[in-house]
Amino acid sequence: MLFHPPKNPVELKVIHLNKTQKQRREDLMEATQGKTALKQLKKQMAKKAKQTLKAKAKNKDENKDKQVFVLDFDGDIKATAVKHLREEISTLISTASKGDEVVVRLESGGGLVHSYGLAAAQLVRIKEAGLKLTVCVDKVAASGGYMMACVADNIIAAPFAIIGSIGVVSQLPNFNKLLKKNDVDYEMFTAGDYKRTVTVFGENDDEDRAKYQQELEQTHALFKHFVNTYRPELDLEKVATGEHWYGEDALHLHLVDSLQTSDSYLLDLMENHEVYALHSRQKPTLAEKLGLAQAAQAGFSSAIDKLPDALMRFDFNSRFNILK
Repeated sequence: MLFHPPKNPVELKVIHLNKTQKQRREDLMEATQGKTALKQLKKQMAKKAKQTLKAKAKNKDENKDKQVFVLDFDGDIKATAVKHLREEISTLISTASKGDEVVVRLESGGGLVHSYGLAAAQLVRIKEAGLKLTVCVDKVAASGGYMMACVADNIIAAPFAIIGSIGVVSQLPNFNKLLKKNDVDYEMFTAGDYKRTVTVFGENDDEDRAKYQQELEQTHALFKHFVNTYRPELDLEKVATGEHWYGEDALHLHLVDSLQTSDSYLLDLMENHEVYALHSRQKPTLAEKLGLAQAAQAGFSSAIDKLPDALMRFDFNSRFNILK
């Protein structure tokens, strides 16, 4: 019987962005204008804080100020960041109050269908918990990335962010002619008419291609249905063509709701709310701390990536890859 050691526990780091911003501002003020100017700044900030508290006291609905939580999702083809995203969201759902806001800084050109489907489903959990969801895109949210973004109550994009790519495509090489030329036989055994359609090494016929195309169309239809569920105001005939747009045009097409950088949006929130950034990671083992495991892990991951497998993915160029 094999013994499987427990997975590394997840470490969660919480950063109070208001305090961080305040400290940086004070450091810069002291370095450039001296301690006298810093004291004056502190007095102004204290006065402003008192005024804010008085204003809230006048309105009972604002006695309990909402909190804002910031998550980061930097997506690769396999959406591996979802591993930590799901942990962070589970923590938030168990502690945040209804009406609090979650801001996800999202950057992704897309990837595997099932991986990004799971990532989008994680964001749905935020809304189901009664929390407001805002997605900020500074660079790119395309294909699977846009599948995630469209779930949000509010999508904010930088002016030159790349948005959209709601489309599906497939491409794969075929070596059948090369095998025949070198007198190499290729045999494949399946149970089920459509266990395999087009293949890398076999000879593909029109029936195989037609079935494969049908599968692609079905995936595209599911993608469009998902987007339409969360952004019904979109003209799908116009935007679900696989094209992408920059922020300004994406705004006109209602793919996003406003143009602003995530930094600017968070600074605006910090004027009236407490903002916290959550960062989680797997706690490194002793071997990892000593740098002994990285090389082996990298080599293993590289080998796995090269194995032929049935992989369906959305990507930034609207390509849908099934490698068989």
